[in-house]
Amino acid sequence: MHNTKQRMIQDAIQHRDEALTLLKSLIDAKSISERNLADIHQPDLLKQVTGKSSMDTAIASTRRLIESFNRVLEDLRRNLSTEDLALIGSIESNIAVA
Repeated sequence: MHNTKQRMIQDAIQHRDEALTLLKSLIDAKSISERNLADIHQPDLLKQVTGKSSMDTAIASTRRLIESFNRVLEDLRRNLSTEDLALIGSIESNIAVA
């Protein structure tokens, strides 16, 4: 596999995994925020006006970003040899461990 393509795949996997971590953090933060608002008996004013909280918007945006990275990875994987696909698997394993 070309070194450039290998690097692109590695970068896309890394950034996708970072976005997945961000998504989890946003979901956790939304839960905490909603609980805090409930504790002080305050509504989410943005959600009252728009139907979505700022956290809902950030979560949806991050999900779209993850989907984009997955589409890029699918595109990069097309027409790769068996050896190239095995190399991608080892890249993904190394990133998951790091």
